[in-house]
Amino acid sequence: MKRLKFGIPKGSLQNATINLFGKSGWKINVNGRSYFPDINDDEIECAICRAQEMSRYVEDGTLDAGLTGKDWIEENESDVKILDDLIYSKVSQNPARWVVAVPAGSDIERLEDLRGKKIATELVNYTKKFFQGKGIPVDVEFSWGATEAKVVSGLADAIVEVTETGSTIKAHGLKIIHDLMETNTQLIANRDSYKDKWKKAKIEQILLLVKGALRAENMVVLKMNLPKKNVEEIITILPSLNAPTVAGLYDPEWVSVETVVDSKVVRDLIPQLMSAGAQGIIEFTLNKVI
Repeated sequence: MKRLKFGIPKGSLQNATINLFGKSGWKINVNGRSYFPDINDDEIECAICRAQEMSRYVEDGTLDAGLTGKDWIEENESDVKILDDLIYSKVSQNPARWVVAVPAGSDIERLEDLRGKKIATELVNYTKKFFQGKGIPVDVEFSWGATEAKVVSGLADAIVEVTETGSTIKAHGLKIIHDLMETNTQLIANRDSYKDKWKKAKIEQILLLVKGALRAENMVVLKMNLPKKNVEEIITILPSLNAPTVAGLYDPEWVSVETVVDSKVVRDLIPQLMSAGAQGIIEFTLNKVI
């Protein structure tokens, strides 16, 4: 039997990926410290590895495909097939970005002020290339973690670190002076694997269903009954993925209306619908929207 070797990112993305695959139809079960979790699909073989290393393993064919960040593809200069950007659901809904930060009380205000300074980061190669491209000589050193503490303790003049809202940066007494890169999760594939007809179809099946699950995370279905004479008024109120579905009821003077809407608008939408005559309003969540 043919199998697709698929990489699951270890760390902060691991649980989000497993939950996302669950909504997509694949149940992944991580057994203790095993790096090869079970999955309810005999055609897929999963392996867990760090997002920082994923693109290298996909590039050399150890894995056929996997999920990792755009930042680590850039950092490793990996020659992989990038299939799509995937935005994982988070409270902030902000894309992650790599920023240059310095102590809040520092005189450093611009990138040019870092000339001859030391920068600590995990994104070493990208940072070096960035400053070389700007013609600003800096000393970039690798940070194994707790990067914010390096600049606070005086071990570095600045850091390049990833953030979503910038709140953690500020909480450490730092200020952002420049945005380096915006990053997100991407589905990548080995170029030779993607040329294989069977593997390509399997990868595209994963992409289709995962994107459907991601899209559904912020969508709900609203279903309601209303007098037939009020249909036009209700239709003008309802935002919809496509046109709402309108069906007749046993009472010819009443209809049922069903539509898919963004979950963020529901709290304001329901009172408007009730004012327009809607009754028996039901809201339910979705697993996938294709």
